[in-house]
Amino acid sequence: MTENDTQNEHLDASSRIEALLFVASNPITVSQIAEVLQLNTKEVETLLNDLISRYTGRGITIQYYSGKYQFTTAAEFAADVENFLGLEISSRLSRAAVETMAIIAYRQPITRPAIEAIRGVSSDGVIRSLLSRGLIQEVGRADGPGRPILFSTTVDFLQHFGLDSLDQLPPYDTPEEIEERQTNGLLKD
Repeated sequence: MTENDTQNEHLDASSRIEALLFVASNPITVSQIAEVLQLNTKEVETLLNDLISRYTGRGITIQYYSGKYQFTTAAEFAADVENFLGLEISSRLSRAAVETMAIIAYRQPITRPAIEAIRGVSSDGVIRSLLSRGLIQEVGRADGPGRPILFSTTVDFLQHFGLDSLDQLPPYDTPEEIEERQTNGLLKD
């Protein structure tokens, strides 16, 4: 097999993966792709990473979440797409909802009591609202007393905030790190 044949085979497999992502109505896993195309999972992962880099900065992107991949519209074009489809521009989230979403995104899976301990206020209404919007989901129960429900973010959360994966969240600074940075900044002046 020549180098050119190997390259064409790589492009062909990449195109086949692209076609599956295009027609999939839901996010799909590496193992699903590998099984359908009769490829090994390592090869599929490599090809998916190549595709993700090829779609960076385009109108369409490949989103990765919870071990699954799907094509989505790039977040920066959401308003254009909503306008074209005649959809109402996405309603804004309240400050409490954004605060709760941040806690869940960084600490998931997390219970409602843990969220409330961080926020210092009841979060029942906010959690109900986020569940109804599909931005968070119930993912099980904790092993503690009363076995409280565990919450995590969803694919819709990523789409709402224009993320391809949770890896794109900005780094999390603890209150101690913020205080230390402020203290060090004051001492330097």
